[in-house]
Amino acid sequence: MFRKKTALVLMTLMTVTAAFLSGCGSAKTNDGAANSNSSTAQTAAAKPVEFNFYFTGSQNVKDLWDTLIPMFEKNNSEVKVNPVYVPPGTGAQPTYDRISAAKQANKGSGEIDLYEDGLSSVTQGQKDDLWDTLDGGKIKNLANVDATTLKDISNLAVPFRSSAVVLAYNSEKVKTPPATLDELYDWIKKNPTKFAYNDPSTGGSGNSFVMTTLYKFLPEAAIHNSDPSIEKDWDQGFALLKDLGKSVYGNGIYPKKNQGTLDLLTSGEVDMIPAWSDMALEQIAKGQLPKTTKIAQIKPGFNGGPTYLMVPKLSEKKEAVYQFLNFVLSPEAQAVVVNKMHGFPGINLSSMPQDIQDSFKGASEGFRTFNIGDLDKDMAKRWQSDVAAQ
Repeated sequence: MFRKKTALVLMTLMTVTAAFLSGCGSAKTNDGAANSNSSTAQTAAAKPVEFNFYFTGSQNVKDLWDTLIPMFEKNNSEVKVNPVYVPPGTGAQPTYDRISAAKQANKGSGEIDLYEDGLSSVTQGQKDDLWDTLDGGKIKNLANVDATTLKDISNLAVPFRSSAVVLAYNSEKVKTPPATLDELYDWIKKNPTKFAYNDPSTGGSGNSFVMTTLYKFLPEAAIHNSDPSIEKDWDQGFALLKDLGKSVYGNGIYPKKNQGTLDLLTSGEVDMIPAWSDMALEQIAKGQLPKTTKIAQIKPGFNGGPTYLMVPKLSEKKEAVYQFLNFVLSPEAQAVVVNKMHGFPGINLSSMPQDIQDSFKGASEGFRTFNIGDLDKDMAKRWQSDVAAQ
């Protein structure tokens, strides 16, 4: 069993002594005012500190926070988390823009105290000086996070969970899945309309397929290069994606969102898709995907990586947020990430119970993390013109 956090003890309200009645009416009034002020102050002291947490993602992300937040509040009654869910497809950019605009207008953090998003928001926020620098003195469980991962993002975010993009396929139709990118491209051409990937601007699995294809023709180090000069080297990858267009689902139809391609696999309209490992495993477990659905990773692997929690530097609720983040990085909370989302934990596996450590043996093989910064936006725009519009 995980050790539960000991609940903090709230200050007990003091009983107010009844005012001594005197012959002076003004004295009675003053005593009443004093008692009223004292009661108001004590009530304010007992009120939980409430902070706003903005996040987006598929239903499984909402389900995760619907589980973790009550767990935290049960043992931390002095803090209340106000979750603000931004449905997928509406985009997280308006949330980022709100934080940025508030800073420029000297209006704090725009009443956003915690923000969940991907690496691009971490790096952009670093340029815009939006994020608080996090340290182990305030968040003890940061010590359980891989130090290299934190260094890569200059300690500006908490990588609280990870996932990889894999191939999800119908094992009745696909007896031997492709093992390499070249084998995958060959399979797509030999099985026209039976492979689908989503518009890369609407979901990470399609984004991963596009990005992995572009960087197939570049040196391995390029996946950590955010210099715009590298965009000229994307030509060969975009030519390949354009050529594949006539062989993918609908001879060039690209579903919206990660779930869009999963729905096509469920209905049997396609036999193979790139998918987030956590989404695929969860839907297989719940029977939402056919029992014949299996997953496999190719070599070199599709890109995946952590999802991050960022604290706006100008938030006025940072101490309460730190308390919540410390809980999120606890083995107890991370077990929920693993069991509920089928994701990789954000903390080192050595900090997790042995059964969870054993369950991940070999699971991260081929896992790669890309960091191309703002180039991701340029990639999506060019895909629209070079591939989708053809």
